[in-house]
Amino acid sequence: MSPQPDAMREAARADLIAAIEELGYPGEFGEVIASQLGGEWSLRRMTSYLRGANPHSPEEIADEMLAILQMRERYVEQKISEHANASITAFYNRERDETDEL
Repeated sequence: MSPQPDAMREAARADLIAAIEELGYPGEFGEVIASQLGGEWSLRRMTSYLRGANPHSPEEIADEMLAILQMRERYVEQKISEHANASITAFYNRERDETDEL
């Protein structure tokens, strides 16, 4: 049985906070960053950045957090646009009677 999504998110959150503490910053800073990121994917992405880039200031960490949030926002907007496009395409391609108007 695979772990529940909430459990996976909480594990990702704890891992992010631990990574921030490993860099010498207080856990509270990690909690603030984690609360802004929210989702498991964002939390894991941030943790990967922290462990790979070894940022030298809290500003670098905050900048990466904002970049991840923008990336997530673009992804959501893209999915909304794709859904709308698929819906309108399905509407235009539907079967019509001779009496239907466009």
